[in-house]
Amino acid sequence: MVDFRPVAYVIGRILIVLAILMLAPAIIDWRAGLENGYAFLASAALTGVVGGALTLATGNALGRALDTRQAYLLTASIWFLVPFFGALPFWIGAPGLNLQYAYFEAVSGITTTGATVIYGLDTLPTGMNLWRGMLNWLGGLGIAFIAMIFLPLMRVGGMQFFRTEGFDTFGKALPRATDIARQLLIIYVGLTIICIAVYSAIGMTALDAVVNGFATIATGGFSPADVSFNKYTGAGEYFGALFMILGSLPYIRYVQLVNGQAGPLWADSQVRAYLRWLAYAVVTVTIWRVWTTGDPIEPVFREALFNLTSIMSSTGFFSGSFPTWGGYMLVVAFVIGVIGACSGSSAAGLSVFRVQLIIAVMKREIRRIGSPSSVDPIRYDGRAVEEDVLNALILFVSSYILILGVMTVAVSLTGVDTVSSLFAVWTTLGNVGYGFGPLVERTGTFIDFPPAAIALMTLCMILGRLGLLAILVLVLPNFWRR
Repeated sequence: MVDFRPVAYVIGRILIVLAILMLAPAIIDWRAGLENGYAFLASAALTGVVGGALTLATGNALGRALDTRQAYLLTASIWFLVPFFGALPFWIGAPGLNLQYAYFEAVSGITTTGATVIYGLDTLPTGMNLWRGMLNWLGGLGIAFIAMIFLPLMRVGGMQFFRTEGFDTFGKALPRATDIARQLLIIYVGLTIICIAVYSAIGMTALDAVVNGFATIATGGFSPADVSFNKYTGAGEYFGALFMILGSLPYIRYVQLVNGQAGPLWADSQVRAYLRWLAYAVVTVTIWRVWTTGDPIEPVFREALFNLTSIMSSTGFFSGSFPTWGGYMLVVAFVIGVIGACSGSSAAGLSVFRVQLIIAVMKREIRRIGSPSSVDPIRYDGRAVEEDVLNALILFVSSYILILGVMTVAVSLTGVDTVSSLFAVWTTLGNVGYGFGPLVERTGTFIDFPPAAIALMTLCMILGRLGLLAILVLVLPNFWRR
């Protein structure tokens, strides 16, 4: 039998932290003379009571290490349960969403998707916009923790390849996951502070700098304005692209960097491929746009750089008229949105690492047609990739493509047009947050989607974070019996 107490204890502690953090936007709204602060207070009270009860009831599990089954259960519980409490302010206070749409907004924030059902962000209470940014930031931090510590243990999608690297690279310097987590927190906070400072320096208001800074480093995409980065074109787009890239690099490389090991970051083939593929996308879309419209190069390049970086890093900000470009840009955006950024970051999608290995497997199988008896192992960054890693990888990619197709059909059956359905699943499954299609054009949000489609998209956001297999394994009887 699985001991649920360690899982419940961790969830309880997370809820207590969440309740305490709700007091920050409550105080801000109170200072502004807004009654919305009471919505945060009520949400904090309920969240704190539930979190405290869980913690007290399972305190005897303190200090017990999690096994694989508990790791699966904990990660699923985080993405399914914690957003419910994060949704309470949206439901109780402004903007007064119903519970389903409030849950969608919170899931979008905590999974760092960035898709929203709120139109009129500029008129929201300051505390509510801050809370949206905080959900992004907390979600990005949690995703980075899970990507570095839990996914290698859970062997999800070939991530066991990083298990040795995450825990053994530093030898005696970092012998425990808690040491890695502590340094990760310092790095994450440091990047966020630098990003907020730069945004302030280029002219963003205090609220915009903080919320956009939270969302940028978390690759979350929640903006305090309906027009997103159109308020800060120019320098805002260039610096925004820079920090989105920094937020989508493997955090294990930053940990190594602060420990005096700069080599792994520069030598990482995943990082190099990510930057190279992004550059290909930006340059080709810029050339296509200039060639077909005759527009000036600099603004076209700037919009392409910012928006394609936003899509590939699975952030979700937008600027300029880029969402209406269509044509070749739409194909490129779809492809890089599916690929995503680097494994081990807060970014989503298939990840560059997995796509690199899939390409390597395809090349090997083509070579085997001519030499079927040859021994041709797959190597990545000089290390041999074991077959169990490749099998998990192929299963993950196959399930991702299957979910993309099945969910697109399911959303279209709710009455949504085909283009909007495809890109709704693309943006939620890949945690991209970037909207395309007729239903998105009116407001730039997903508010016009029917409730059934919203429910499917909410599930896609969670599946995009955990993967179909990590969810299905929890309903298998053998998983609980072993």
